[in-house]
Amino acid sequence: MPSERKKILLRLDPAVHDALVRWADDELRSTNAQIEFLLRRALSDAGRLPGSAGPMRRPGRPRREERDTGEHPED
Repeated sequence: MPSERKKILLRLDPAVHDALVRWADDELRSTNAQIEFLLRRALSDAGRLPGSAGPMRRPGRPRREERDTGEHPED
């Protein structure tokens, strides 16, 4: 069973938030997914992404197999 995702409150400058929303829309991600994508990339670039970090979720609703088992099927 996958671990529960952490929830945080994030306060942003309104202009930064608007730019982030536009960027997420351009890349067909939710704002939340865009923030996680950018944080993971920054951590990876800095050599600080833990090896225990799970993969990014795929866009859209989880497939039935993922909902039932909590795991990604092999592609």
